Amino acid sequence: MTVTIDKLARAHRAVRPSLGGRAAPGKKRGPATPYVVGGALLTLSVLLLGICAQLVLLSPLQHRAAQSAGFDKLRGELAAGTVAVSQTDQKGRPLTPGTPLMLLEIPELHVREVIFEGTDSDVLAKGPGHRRDTLLPGQAGTSVIMGRAAAYGGPFRHLDALTPGDTFRITTGQGRFTFRVLDLRHAGDRAPAAPAAGKGRVVLMTATGTPYLPKGVLRLDADLVGAAADTPALSIVPDSLPSSELPLRGDSVVWWQVVLWFQALAAASVAAVWAWFRWGRRQTWIVFTGLLGAIGLQVTEQFTRLLPNLL
Repeated sequence: MTVTIDKLARAHRAVRPSLGGRAAPGKKRGPATPYVVGGALLTLSVLLLGICAQLVLLSPLQHRAAQSAGFDKLRGELAAGTVAVSQTDQKGRPLTPGTPLMLLEIPELHVREVIFEGTDSDVLAKGPGHRRDTLLPGQAGTSVIMGRAAAYGGPFRHLDALTPGDTFRITTGQGRFTFRVLDLRHAGDRAPAAPAAGKGRVVLMTATGTPYLPKGVLRLDADLVGAAADTPALSIVPDSLPSSELPLRGDSVVWWQVVLWFQALAAASVAAVWAWFRWGRRQTWIVFTGLLGAIGLQVTEQFTRLLPNLL
């Protein structure tokens, strides 16, 4: 920010009138021009830096905090026997997205993650999410779990390192279940035959491509080892989820929040440039550093919810 405003200050001094305090003919410039241009450049700089900081530095910390809170809640409910084992709670209401449901353990990848209900960007920032229109792991049928490949801890970033025959465990309210990997699938690969009647399967999903630049979806199919648990009827019709919960989709509902916070950031940036010219560097740093940082983080946090949920 210092380099950007210094350049603007030099440019501002260079265009100051030099003829007895009067502007040269044909060189009239609105008094607000340097402030608006400087504010636009400062807004863009804060936004780009904020996005990088949010995805690379802050998101893993947020993921770790969400996992810690989710594990504490899940452990207590497992001990009390109150963890949901279907798509609804004990009162028959659909589970709230973000509810901790189960624990995933993949020893080969050193993964130990709480799995939450739902698969939109907001839920997958906490950890892997259970697709709400599928059964729970360990039940007879196919369950789908989605997880990020890079941001917010990237719990599934090494999913492609698993090979056929590897095993992992998932603990739900119905017990601990072991799954054996069948194979990995990329876009266009043929899916395996559906599990036999009374058998269970889980599909782990994440993004492929360069970290933070997803190109497609990777699927890992794994069959349940042993007998399936009691299987309740589905209360959410398959393929009826909103688009924000599908693979590689963002949450378009938060656009209005991004716009409002961006307007606040633009206004603060223009005010910071004005203060730099009128007050001086020290006063500007004292007043606006924290303000721009706080607003910038709000903008970028909302903006990342618009990005693909498997990123």
